[in-house]
Formats: sequence, structure tokens, C-alpha cells
Amino acid sequence: MKRKVGNLLGLAVLGYLVRQPMHPYELSKALRDHGDDRSIKFTHGSLYMVVGQLAKAGFIAEHETSRDGQRPERTVYALTDAGRAELKDWMRDLVAVPRHEFPQFVAALSFIGALHPDEVVVLLHDRLRGLEAQRAETKALLDGTDVHPLFLVEEEYRLAMIDAEARFVAGFLERIGDWRPLWAGFHEEGS
Repeated sequence: MKRKVGNLLGLAVLGYLVRQPMHPYELSKALRDHGDDRSIKFTHGSLYMVVGQLAKAGFIAEHETSRDGQRPERTVYALTDAGRAELKDWMRDLVAVPRHEFPQFVAALSFIGALHPDEVVVLLHDRLRGLEAQRAETKALLDGTDVHPLFLVEEEYRLAMIDAEARFVAGFLERIGDWRPLWAGFHEEGS
């Protein structure tokens, strides 16, 4: 389904505005404070752009505008009924329907033969160390909070994906030995 606003940052904005009307700066702070910047990439500029798109689509509306001295006007946005319906519909779609995603590592694996197997082994060991660091960070976040697990389910998912990727990389490393003669034949000396 083609959405009027398809950027996942828009979903996050709608999700936060369910709670209360907010200024984009408050939205940015809430996204960062709650760790949502680990799931949704955004900048100050992209947030303002998405807020504008949501307003144009009728999903949010100006709630109030104020000015403090010489500062620019400060507009607080609130969720509309159409925005509430869009949030629920979008969430239902994202939860129920699997989508083909385009992770960078999968793209790299598509062309892994471009590198010599000896180099790939080194790089995959580096990746395993990086995954272990991500795992430790995510585990510490999960273990170091009193927040109900319902509100950290995305971190549990992230941990499961890290573990699955680490298992894949370890298994791939084991298979490289079997493939080395064929693979190394694609590389000339010194490449």
C-alpha cells in the first residue's frame, strides 16, 4: 500500500503525538531519550521535513503557536483523527506483513567473491567482534532498566537478530575452507 507519508520517522512522530501534542524539538528529544534513534535514522532537518509532510497529509495539525522574545515562532503539533487511524493502519501493516528489506550486509554478501577468501576471513572475524560489542551494549540496556519488557521489545528483537547474524557469520567462516580452492581461483596473485 502506498502511504501519503512512507518514512518510518513519520510513524514515530505519529506514535509520540498519541501521548500529547509536541514541538518538533520535543519529538527529537523524546526519540533520542527513548533510544528510538537506534531503530529510526533521523536528523533535525529530516524530522522537520516529516512533520511538514504529516501536516500536509492531514495526519497532524498545529495545536498552538507561541513566540518567546526574539526567538522564532514555536509550533506545537497534535495528532488528528486521520493521523490516529493512519498510525493504527500502518502499525497493523508493519506487524502483519513481512517485507523484503535491503540490509547492507546482504548486499556485501552478494559480491563477497570480489574479495580474496583470506581477507574475507579477517573481515568476518572483525564483524563477529563488532556484533559481540553490539550484543553487549543491547544486553546491558535490557538488563540495566526497570522498564517493562513490552516497551523494550525492539531491543529484544535486535538482540535476536544480532545472535542470528553471529551464528550465520560463524557458519560462513567454517564453510570458507571448503570453498577456498574455487574462490581463490578467481583472484590473481596480488589482487
